[in-house]
Amino acid sequence: MSRWLAMSLLALLLTGCAAPAVQEPPRELDFAYAPEATLRASAQVLMANGYVVRHADAELGRLEAVFSRWPGYRVLVEVSGEGEQSRVSLTASRGGRPLPPQTLDLLLVEMQEQLGMWR
Repeated sequence: MSRWLAMSLLALLLTGCAAPAVQEPPRELDFAYAPEATLRASAQVLMANGYVVRHADAELGRLEAVFSRWPGYRVLVEVSGEGEQSRVSLTASRGGRPLPPQTLDLLLVEMQEQLGMWR
């Protein structure tokens, strides 16, 4: 009986650990620029703000950057579109947990300014 009780208690404790991760919606913005230019501006803004670009693929329109100082943020940039229209989508996380989308607003504003300087 005590063995059954111990196994039931262990199973009950482990089920609490299996909670699904909360997914924050990405922060998105449309630009009147080609996707390649938007991805390039994203990389430049992130690097200027202390991020290190770990992976970038222009064909896939994806870029992953990590904050080079503590607390270790991770930002994922996805750019889609064609011609002179693009949409950028940003998500951020720290320690595998999503950060609120509002934390990315300043980066989006800087991306707009960076793209505006290229005109």
